[in-house]
Amino acid sequence: MEYRKIIAGFESDNPALAEELICDMFFSSGVNGVVCHLPLAEPDEGFGTPTPMVPDGNRIEGYLPETLDADKILAQLICRAEALAQDGIHVIVRTETVADQDWAHAWKAYFHVIRITDRIVVKPAWKPFDPKPDDLVIHLDPGMAFGTGTHPSTCMCLKQIQAELTPGQTFLDVGCGSGILMIAAARLGASRMAGIDTDPAAVAVAKENLEKNEVSADQYHLCTGPLDQMDPTPYDLIAANIIAQTLVAIMADIRLRMAPDGRAVLSGIILERLPDVETALEQQGLTILTRDTDAEWVTITVGRESCD
Repeated sequence: MEYRKIIAGFESDNPALAEELICDMFFSSGVNGVVCHLPLAEPDEGFGTPTPMVPDGNRIEGYLPETLDADKILAQLICRAEALAQDGIHVIVRTETVADQDWAHAWKAYFHVIRITDRIVVKPAWKPFDPKPDDLVIHLDPGMAFGTGTHPSTCMCLKQIQAELTPGQTFLDVGCGSGILMIAAARLGASRMAGIDTDPAAVAVAKENLEKNEVSADQYHLCTGPLDQMDPTPYDLIAANIIAQTLVAIMADIRLRMAPDGRAVLSGIILERLPDVETALEQQGLTILTRDTDAEWVTITVGRESCD
C-alpha cells in the first residue's frame, strides 16, 4: 500500500500549543506515524547517541493510507489547519507519496536512547546501550503510534509513574499509544495492567511492544474504543497522556475507574489549558497532589478529595 506523507510546517509564538493542536488534528483525522520536528534539549554529555540536528523550521509529519477516502480526509485536514490561524498558528500543509516500506522507517532517524529518570531508559531496538545495574530498560518501537519518551509530557508522565506506583498495584493507561507507560509500569512491579486507545493501530503497536519487552500476556489486556465503553474496574494508578481537551471530556470516566485511594497521572496539558482541567477536577471531587512543568507542558497527579 502507498501512503501520503503529510507535512504541516507552522509558525507560532506558542510552538508547544501549535504542536498539541496539530498532533490532535493529525490523530483525529486518521494520520499516523506522527513525528514532531521541533528543537529538543541536548542529552547529558556522554550519554546515549548524538542529538539529531535541529530542524529547519517547526513541522509535524504523519502518514495517511492511500484509500478511497484519502482526498476527503486531506481536504478536511487542510481546512482545519487553516482555521488554526485564529489561534495565531499559521500552517502550510504539503504532501508526498511514499511506499509502505519507506514510511515505516522514516521516523527512525529521530529516535535515540534517552534516560527519562534515574532508572527508566527508553531504547530503540536498533540502538546499542550498556545499562547500569538498576536501570529499567524499555525496548521500544513506536511504529505508527505516538509515544517515544522524547516528548516532555511523556517524560514527566514516566517520572510520576515511577514516583507513584508501588509494586503489586494495578495500572490503567488511557490512550496507551506505543505502550511505553504500560511497559514502565510492568518494570516497576504492577500486578495487573490495562491499556485503551481509540486508534486500533496504536493498540496493535502497544501489543507488539509489550511482547518485545517480555511482559506476560496474563499481566495485561488491551482494548480499542472510548473509555466510557470500558469495564469500570477500579485501578490503583491511572495514567492519561493526552491533550487537555480530551482529559476534560473524560474526567468523569477516569474518576469512575480510580480505586478509593487511587491516583491518576494526567499529562499532555498545555499550561494555558490547565484552568480547564482544574475546573473538571473540581467538578469530579479530585484534587491536585503534585505538579511538574517543562516549558509549556504540565503533568499533574490527582487524587480524591475524600473517599466515596
